[in-house]
Amino acid sequence: MTHEPVELVIFDCDGVLVDSERIYCRVDREVFASVGAVFTEAEVVEYFVGSSHDMLTAIVEERRGGPLEPDWQAPFKQRYEDALDAELTAVEGVTDVLDALRVPYCLASNGSHTSIRRNLGRAGLLDRFEGRMFSARDVSRGKPAPDLFLHAAAAMGVAPERCAVVEDSPYGVQAARAAGMRAFGYCGGLTRADRLMGPRTVVFDDMRELVGLLGPALS
Repeated sequence: MTHEPVELVIFDCDGVLVDSERIYCRVDREVFASVGAVFTEAEVVEYFVGSSHDMLTAIVEERRGGPLEPDWQAPFKQRYEDALDAELTAVEGVTDVLDALRVPYCLASNGSHTSIRRNLGRAGLLDRFEGRMFSARDVSRGKPAPDLFLHAAAAMGVAPERCAVVEDSPYGVQAARAAGMRAFGYCGGLTRADRLMGPRTVVFDDMRELVGLLGPALS
């Protein structure tokens, strides 16, 4: 089967560029329990890695059996910030990948622009993505809808079929497929490989492998 050549690589942020998902999941369990929604570690990974804010809130409300205030997460923000300040690093090997890419790249995340910039800054990656950061806040629907990836591709001036997406969550690879883009599912973090597999998707567990996997598509 032939593919269009890749002219743009779109990276997710959390869990792909920065090793934040382990931190978020640990603090999530504490925060959710404090509002009456108890989840196991496996459930947090399954339900929340890569989810949008609206999806997260809906699942927490369902588990606790009642609605939350619109700003229910506000009192807990500093808890997340302190943990990220102390522990966040870039995903191992990702700087080598960025240095080796021969085509343009950008970032598209369900996180807010503020959280994207802070996390990239903590990991020493912010200057690599200036002017090429796209948030779910920019579109009407975040992942797993294709809107964010289509928005990023349009802003970068590349057709969807010529884009490759690097994701670490089922929501992300689902959004990439829906956008008509090739997906590369990174399972070196918290998400199991089988949850990323599917059509037009290559699954890998070492970020340093990505350039080689992209190689045929870039030739």
